[in-house]
Amino acid sequence: MLAVICPGFMDAHTHLTSDFSGDFNKRRLEQLDLNVSEQAIRAVGYARTTVEAGFTTVRDVGSRFVSSREFVDVALRNAINKGLIVGPRMLVATKGIGATGGHFDPTGGFRDFLFGREPDYTDGIGDGPDQIRKAVRFEVKNGADVIKAAVSGGVLSLADEVDTPQLTPAEMTALVDESHRLRKKVAVHCHGEQAAREAIEAGVDSIEHGSFMKPETLRLMKQKGTFLTPTLMASEYIMAKIDQYPAALQAKAKAAYNARSEMFRNALKVGVKISFGTDAAVFPHGQNAKEFALMAGLGMAPVDTLKAATSSDAELLGISEKVGTLEKGKLADVIAMPGDPTVDITATERVSFVMKEGKIIRNGRPAVQPAGASVDPPDISSPVD
Repeated sequence: MLAVICPGFMDAHTHLTSDFSGDFNKRRLEQLDLNVSEQAIRAVGYARTTVEAGFTTVRDVGSRFVSSREFVDVALRNAINKGLIVGPRMLVATKGIGATGGHFDPTGGFRDFLFGREPDYTDGIGDGPDQIRKAVRFEVKNGADVIKAAVSGGVLSLADEVDTPQLTPAEMTALVDESHRLRKKVAVHCHGEQAAREAIEAGVDSIEHGSFMKPETLRLMKQKGTFLTPTLMASEYIMAKIDQYPAALQAKAKAAYNARSEMFRNALKVGVKISFGTDAAVFPHGQNAKEFALMAGLGMAPVDTLKAATSSDAELLGISEKVGTLEKGKLADVIAMPGDPTVDITATERVSFVMKEGKIIRNGRPAVQPAGASVDPPDISSPVD
Protein backbone atom coordinates (compact mmCIF):
# COMPACT_ATOMS: atom_id res chain seq x y z
CA MET A 1 0.00 0.00 0.00
CA LEU A 2 1.13 3.54 -0.77
CA ALA A 3 2.44 5.41 2.24
CA VAL A 4 2.99 9.16 2.31
CA ILE A 5 5.60 10.80 4.52
CA CYS A 6 5.06 14.21 5.97
CA PRO A 7 6.66 16.54 8.52
CA GLY A 8 5.46 15.78 12.01
CA PHE A 9 2.07 17.32 12.66
CA MET A 10 1.68 20.21 15.11
CA ASP A 11 -1.28 21.19 17.24
CA ALA A 12 -1.26 24.83 18.34
CA HIS A 13 -4.06 24.46 20.89
CA THR A 14 -3.87 21.59 23.38
CA HIS A 15 -4.26 20.99 27.11
CA LEU A 16 -2.06 17.96 27.70
CA THR A 17 -2.25 18.06 31.48
CA SER A 18 -5.99 17.43 31.70
CA ASP A 19 -8.93 15.53 30.23
CA PHE A 20 -12.19 17.45 30.38
CA SER A 21 -14.08 15.39 27.81
CA GLY A 22 -17.44 13.77 28.42
CA ASP A 23 -19.79 14.38 31.35
CA PHE A 24 -19.14 17.98 32.43
CA ASN A 25 -20.35 17.75 36.01
CA LYS A 26 -18.48 14.50 36.60
CA ARG A 27 -15.24 15.96 35.21
CA ARG A 28 -15.68 19.14 37.24
CA LEU A 29 -15.91 17.16 40.47
CA GLU A 30 -12.99 14.93 39.47
CA GLN A 31 -10.81 17.98 38.89
CA LEU A 32 -11.59 19.25 42.42
CA ASP A 33 -10.45 15.95 43.91
CA LEU A 34 -7.46 15.32 41.64
CA ASN A 35 -4.10 15.25 43.38
CA VAL A 36 -1.50 17.23 41.45
CA SER A 37 0.89 14.25 41.42
CA GLU A 38 -1.77 12.03 39.88
CA GLN A 39 -2.52 14.77 37.39
CA ALA A 40 1.12 14.74 36.31
CA ILE A 41 1.11 10.95 35.96
CA ARG A 42 -2.01 11.06 33.80
CA ALA A 43 -0.42 13.77 31.66
CA VAL A 44 2.43 11.39 30.79
CA GLY A 45 -0.13 9.12 29.11
CA TYR A 46 -1.82 11.98 27.27
CA ALA A 47 1.56 13.14 25.96
CA ARG A 48 2.45 9.70 24.62
CA THR A 49 -0.97 9.23 23.02
CA THR A 50 -0.59 12.58 21.27
CA VAL A 51 2.86 12.00 19.82
CA GLU A 52 1.92 8.48 18.70
CA ALA A 53 -0.95 10.04 16.73
CA GLY A 54 1.67 11.90 14.69
CA PHE A 55 1.79 15.20 16.57
CA THR A 56 5.45 15.80 17.30
CA THR A 57 4.98 19.41 18.44
CA VAL A 58 2.19 21.01 20.45
CA ARG A 59 1.47 24.36 21.98
CA ASP A 60 -0.10 23.74 25.37
CA VAL A 61 -2.17 26.82 26.07
CA GLY A 62 -2.99 26.61 29.76
CA SER A 63 -6.51 26.85 31.04
CA ARG A 64 -8.77 27.72 33.90
CA PHE A 65 -8.98 25.79 37.17
CA VAL A 66 -6.42 22.96 37.61
CA SER A 67 -5.00 22.43 34.15
CA SER A 68 -1.77 24.30 34.86
CA ARG A 69 -1.71 24.36 38.66
CA GLU A 70 1.74 24.05 40.18
CA PHE A 71 3.08 24.28 36.62
CA VAL A 72 2.47 20.65 35.67
CA ASP A 73 2.78 21.69 32.01
CA VAL A 74 6.28 23.06 32.61
CA ALA A 75 7.31 19.83 34.34
CA LEU A 76 5.84 17.77 31.50
CA ARG A 77 7.68 19.81 28.88
CA ASN A 78 10.96 19.56 30.78
CA ALA A 79 10.65 15.81 31.33
CA ILE A 80 10.06 15.29 27.60
CA ASN A 81 13.01 17.51 26.71
CA LYS A 82 15.27 15.53 29.05
CA GLY A 83 14.18 12.21 27.54
CA LEU A 84 12.60 11.01 30.78
CA ILE A 85 9.24 10.38 29.11
CA VAL A 86 7.93 10.14 25.55
CA GLY A 87 5.87 13.00 24.20
CA PRO A 88 5.68 15.84 21.70
CA ARG A 89 7.84 18.91 21.78
CA MET A 90 5.91 21.36 23.95
CA LEU A 91 5.60 25.12 24.12
CA VAL A 92 3.64 25.89 27.29
CA ALA A 93 1.58 28.83 28.50
CA THR A 94 1.29 27.86 32.20
CA LYS A 95 -1.84 29.56 33.63
CA GLY A 96 -4.30 31.35 31.40
CA ILE A 97 -4.48 35.09 32.08
CA GLY A 98 -7.87 36.69 32.50
CA ALA A 99 -10.12 39.06 34.40
CA THR A 100 -11.94 38.55 37.69
CA GLY A 101 -15.11 36.60 36.93
CA GLY A 102 -13.96 35.85 33.38
CA HIS A 103 -13.47 32.61 31.48
CA PHE A 104 -10.12 31.88 33.16
CA ASP A 105 -11.19 32.77 36.70
CA PRO A 106 -10.72 29.38 38.45
CA THR A 107 -13.45 30.13 41.00
CA GLY A 108 -16.09 31.08 38.45
CA GLY A 109 -19.31 29.12 38.85
CA PHE A 110 -18.53 28.11 42.44
CA ARG A 111 -19.95 29.78 45.55
CA ASP A 112 -18.10 32.79 46.92
CA PHE A 113 -14.96 32.12 49.00
CA LEU A 114 -15.24 28.35 48.58
CA PHE A 115 -11.48 28.27 47.92
CA GLY A 116 -10.61 30.65 50.75
CA ARG A 117 -9.47 33.64 48.71
CA GLU A 118 -10.01 35.43 45.47
CA PRO A 119 -7.54 34.46 42.73
CA ASP A 120 -4.71 36.87 41.92
CA TYR A 121 -1.80 37.21 39.49
CA THR A 122 -0.33 33.90 40.71
CA ASP A 123 -3.49 32.28 39.31
CA GLY A 124 -3.31 34.36 36.13
CA ILE A 125 -6.08 36.75 37.21
CA GLY A 126 -5.65 40.52 37.07
CA ASP A 127 -7.69 43.70 36.78
CA GLY A 128 -6.08 46.76 35.26
CA PRO A 129 -2.95 47.04 33.09
CA ASP A 130 -0.48 46.80 35.97
CA GLN A 131 -1.95 43.54 37.31
CA ILE A 132 -2.00 42.06 33.81
CA ARG A 133 1.68 42.93 33.38
CA LYS A 134 2.46 41.34 36.74
CA ALA A 135 0.68 38.15 35.72
CA VAL A 136 2.68 38.00 32.48
CA ARG A 137 5.96 38.48 34.33
CA PHE A 138 5.06 35.83 36.90
CA GLU A 139 4.32 33.27 34.21
CA VAL A 140 7.47 33.98 32.23
CA LYS A 141 9.45 33.72 35.46
CA ASN A 142 7.99 30.26 35.99
CA GLY A 143 8.69 28.89 32.52
CA ALA A 144 6.04 30.10 30.06
CA ASP A 145 7.02 29.88 26.39
CA VAL A 146 3.87 31.68 25.23
CA ILE A 147 1.26 33.82 26.94
CA LYS A 148 -2.40 32.78 26.76
CA ALA A 149 -5.26 35.05 27.80
CA ALA A 150 -9.04 34.91 27.76
CA VAL A 151 -10.34 38.13 26.23
CA SER A 152 -13.95 37.03 25.80
CA GLY A 153 -16.31 34.62 27.50
CA GLY A 154 -16.16 30.89 26.86
CA VAL A 155 -18.32 27.84 26.34
CA LEU A 156 -17.13 25.69 29.25
CA SER A 157 -17.35 28.33 31.97
CA LEU A 158 -20.49 28.84 34.00
CA ALA A 159 -20.20 32.47 35.07
CA ASP A 160 -19.97 34.41 31.79
CA GLU A 161 -21.56 34.92 28.40
CA VAL A 162 -19.71 33.31 25.51
CA ASP A 163 -19.08 36.46 23.45
CA THR A 164 -18.68 39.28 26.00
CA PRO A 165 -15.37 41.21 26.12
CA GLN A 166 -13.43 40.54 29.32
CA LEU A 167 -10.34 42.74 29.03
CA THR A 168 -10.37 46.46 28.39
CA PRO A 169 -8.35 47.86 25.46
CA ALA A 170 -5.82 49.21 27.99
CA GLU A 171 -5.47 45.78 29.61
CA MET A 172 -5.13 44.19 26.18
CA THR A 173 -2.39 46.62 25.22
CA ALA A 174 -0.53 45.91 28.45
CA LEU A 175 -0.83 42.15 27.88
CA VAL A 176 0.63 42.30 24.39
CA ASP A 177 3.28 44.91 25.19
CA GLU A 178 4.64 43.08 28.22
CA SER A 179 4.59 39.70 26.46
CA HIS A 180 6.34 40.98 23.36
CA ARG A 181 8.89 42.91 25.44
CA LEU A 182 9.75 39.55 26.99
CA ARG A 183 9.84 37.96 23.51
CA LYS A 184 6.78 35.80 24.06
CA LYS A 185 3.93 35.44 21.60
CA VAL A 186 0.33 36.00 22.67
CA ALA A 187 -2.54 33.60 21.99
CA VAL A 188 -5.99 34.71 23.07
CA HIS A 189 -9.08 32.65 23.74
CA CYS A 190 -11.78 34.66 21.99
CA HIS A 191 -15.24 33.90 20.64
CA GLY A 192 -16.67 37.42 20.55
CA GLU A 193 -16.51 39.95 17.73
CA GLN A 194 -15.72 43.07 19.79
CA ALA A 195 -13.08 41.34 21.88
CA ALA A 196 -11.45 39.90 18.75
CA ARG A 197 -11.21 43.30 17.07
CA GLU A 198 -9.68 44.90 20.16
CA ALA A 199 -7.21 42.02 20.54
CA ILE A 200 -6.14 42.18 16.89
CA GLU A 201 -5.68 45.94 17.10
CA ALA A 202 -3.53 45.44 20.21
CA GLY A 203 -1.26 43.08 18.24
CA VAL A 204 -1.97 39.57 19.50
CA ASP A 205 -0.36 36.77 17.50
CA SER A 206 -3.35 34.43 17.28
CA ILE A 207 -7.06 34.31 17.90
CA GLU A 208 -8.16 30.95 19.31
CA HIS A 209 -11.70 29.86 18.32
CA GLY A 210 -13.02 33.14 16.84
CA SER A 211 -16.58 31.83 16.49
CA PHE A 212 -18.46 35.11 16.06
CA MET A 213 -15.93 37.13 14.06
CA LYS A 214 -17.34 39.11 11.14
CA PRO A 215 -15.74 39.66 7.71
CA GLU A 216 -14.53 43.16 8.62
CA THR A 217 -12.62 41.78 11.60
CA LEU A 218 -11.25 38.94 9.50
CA ARG A 219 -9.98 41.50 6.99
CA LEU A 220 -8.21 43.26 9.87
CA MET A 221 -6.63 39.93 10.80
CA LYS A 222 -5.41 39.53 7.24
CA GLN A 223 -3.96 43.03 7.28
CA LYS A 224 -2.19 42.51 10.61
CA GLY A 225 -1.00 38.98 9.85
CA THR A 226 -2.86 37.55 12.86
CA PHE A 227 -3.37 33.78 12.85
CA LEU A 228 -6.73 32.09 13.36
CA THR A 229 -6.68 28.80 15.30
CA PRO A 230 -10.26 27.58 14.76
CA THR A 231 -10.39 24.49 17.05
CA LEU A 232 -13.31 22.94 15.17
CA MET A 233 -12.94 19.62 16.99
CA ALA A 234 -13.92 21.15 20.31
CA SER A 235 -17.35 22.33 19.21
CA GLU A 236 -17.87 19.17 17.13
CA TYR A 237 -17.25 16.96 20.15
CA ILE A 238 -19.38 19.04 22.49
CA MET A 239 -22.30 19.01 20.06
CA ALA A 240 -22.01 15.22 19.75
CA LYS A 241 -22.18 14.95 23.56
CA ILE A 242 -24.46 17.95 24.16
CA ASP A 243 -26.70 16.20 26.71
CA GLN A 244 -23.70 15.73 29.02
CA TYR A 245 -23.38 19.49 29.62
CA PRO A 246 -25.49 21.79 31.81
CA ALA A 247 -28.28 23.71 30.08
CA ALA A 248 -26.43 27.04 30.28
CA LEU A 249 -23.39 25.55 28.56
CA GLN A 250 -25.54 23.84 25.95
CA ALA A 251 -26.95 27.20 24.90
CA LYS A 252 -23.49 28.74 24.60
CA ALA A 253 -22.12 25.73 22.75
CA LYS A 254 -24.94 25.78 20.20
CA ALA A 255 -24.52 29.51 19.58
CA ALA A 256 -20.76 29.15 19.00
CA TYR A 257 -21.19 26.05 16.85
CA ASN A 258 -23.84 27.66 14.68
CA ALA A 259 -21.60 30.66 14.01
CA ARG A 260 -18.24 28.97 13.49
CA SER A 261 -18.80 27.48 10.00
CA GLU A 262 -19.64 30.79 8.35
CA MET A 263 -16.75 32.46 10.17
CA PHE A 264 -14.30 29.80 8.97
CA ARG A 265 -15.49 30.01 5.37
CA ASN A 266 -15.20 33.79 5.48
CA ALA A 267 -11.67 33.47 6.86
CA LEU A 268 -10.75 31.29 3.88
CA LYS A 269 -12.22 33.83 1.45
CA VAL A 270 -10.40 36.72 3.08
CA GLY A 271 -7.10 34.83 3.16
CA VAL A 272 -6.50 34.87 6.91
CA LYS A 273 -3.51 32.84 8.08
CA ILE A 274 -4.96 29.62 9.52
CA SER A 275 -3.11 27.50 12.03
CA PHE A 276 -4.02 23.99 13.10
CA GLY A 277 -5.28 23.65 16.66
CA THR A 278 -7.88 21.40 18.21
CA ASP A 279 -8.49 22.14 21.93
CA ALA A 280 -7.50 18.59 22.83
CA ALA A 281 -8.75 17.72 26.35
CA VAL A 282 -12.22 18.99 25.46
CA PHE A 283 -12.24 15.74 23.48
CA PRO A 284 -10.08 12.67 24.27
CA HIS A 285 -6.38 13.04 23.52
CA GLY A 286 -5.12 11.27 20.41
CA GLN A 287 -8.06 12.24 18.19
CA ASN A 288 -6.40 15.50 17.12
CA ALA A 289 -6.18 14.48 13.46
CA LYS A 290 -9.96 14.54 13.09
CA GLU A 291 -9.57 18.33 12.81
CA PHE A 292 -8.21 17.86 9.27
CA ALA A 293 -11.48 16.46 7.92
CA LEU A 294 -13.48 19.18 9.65
CA MET A 295 -11.37 21.90 8.05
CA ALA A 296 -11.60 20.26 4.64
CA GLY A 297 -15.34 19.78 5.06
CA LEU A 298 -15.75 23.54 5.42
CA GLY A 299 -13.92 24.27 2.21
CA MET A 300 -10.20 24.26 2.97
CA ALA A 301 -8.14 22.37 0.41
CA PRO A 302 -6.71 19.16 1.93
CA VAL A 303 -3.15 20.20 1.12
CA ASP A 304 -3.74 23.50 2.90
CA THR A 305 -4.97 21.70 6.01
CA LEU A 306 -1.68 19.79 5.99
CA LYS A 307 0.25 23.03 5.68
CA ALA A 308 -1.75 24.48 8.57
CA ALA A 309 -0.51 21.64 10.79
CA THR A 310 3.09 21.87 9.63
CA SER A 311 4.66 24.99 8.12
CA SER A 312 1.92 27.41 9.24
CA ASP A 313 1.98 26.19 12.83
CA ALA A 314 5.77 26.36 12.79
CA GLU A 315 5.54 30.01 11.72
CA LEU A 316 2.99 30.81 14.43
CA LEU A 317 5.04 29.10 17.12
CA GLY A 318 8.22 30.81 15.96
CA ILE A 319 10.12 27.58 15.29
CA SER A 320 10.21 27.50 11.48
CA GLU A 321 13.99 27.28 11.47
CA LYS A 322 13.78 23.90 13.21
CA VAL A 323 10.61 22.13 12.07
CA GLY A 324 7.59 22.37 9.78
CA THR A 325 9.11 21.13 6.54
CA LEU A 326 11.29 18.21 5.48
CA GLU A 327 14.57 19.73 4.42
CA LYS A 328 18.27 19.60 5.19
CA GLY A 329 19.28 21.21 8.45
CA LYS A 330 15.93 20.80 10.23
CA LEU A 331 15.05 18.36 12.97
CA ALA A 332 13.98 14.93 11.71
CA ASP A 333 10.32 15.00 12.70
CA VAL A 334 8.77 12.60 10.19
CA ILE A 335 5.49 10.72 10.08
CA ALA A 336 3.98 8.28 7.58
CA MET A 337 0.38 7.43 6.80
CA PRO A 338 -1.30 5.00 4.39
CA GLY A 339 -2.78 6.49 1.26
CA ASP A 340 -2.70 10.02 -0.08
CA PRO A 341 -4.12 12.62 2.35
CA THR A 342 -4.61 15.12 -0.48
CA VAL A 343 -7.17 12.66 -1.89
CA ASP A 344 -8.50 11.21 1.38
CA ILE A 345 -7.76 13.59 4.23
CA THR A 346 -8.83 10.98 6.79
CA ALA A 347 -5.51 9.23 6.09
CA THR A 348 -4.13 11.64 8.69
CA GLU A 349 -6.11 9.70 11.29
CA ARG A 350 -4.22 6.49 10.48
CA VAL A 351 -0.60 7.47 11.06
CA SER A 352 1.54 4.34 11.25
CA PHE A 353 5.05 5.71 11.71
CA VAL A 354 6.33 8.54 13.91
CA MET A 355 9.87 9.82 14.21
CA LYS A 356 10.81 12.74 16.41
CA GLU A 357 14.27 14.29 16.15
CA GLY A 358 15.55 11.19 14.39
CA LYS A 359 14.26 8.75 17.01
CA ILE A 360 11.48 6.33 16.13
CA ILE A 361 8.53 6.77 18.47
CA ARG A 362 6.17 4.40 16.73
CA ASN A 363 6.33 1.94 13.86
CA GLY A 364 3.09 0.01 13.59
CA ARG A 365 0.40 -0.29 16.22
CA PRO A 366 0.19 2.41 18.90
CA ALA A 367 0.66 1.79 22.60
CA VAL A 368 -2.36 0.99 24.74
CA GLN A 369 -4.62 3.97 25.54
CA PRO A 370 -3.41 5.42 28.87
CA ALA A 371 -5.37 4.88 32.08
CA GLY A 372 -7.68 7.76 32.82
CA ALA A 373 -8.33 8.66 29.19
CA SER A 374 -11.92 8.94 28.03
CA VAL A 375 -13.41 5.93 26.29
CA ASP A 376 -16.21 5.42 23.82
CA PRO A 377 -15.83 8.71 21.92
CA PRO A 378 -18.64 9.66 19.55
CA ASP A 379 -18.26 9.16 15.84
CA ILE A 380 -17.41 12.64 14.59
CA SER A 381 -15.41 11.67 11.52
CA SER A 382 -17.83 13.35 9.13
CA PRO A 383 -17.99 17.16 9.34
CA VAL A 384 -21.36 18.57 10.28
CA ASP A 385 -22.20 22.03 9.03
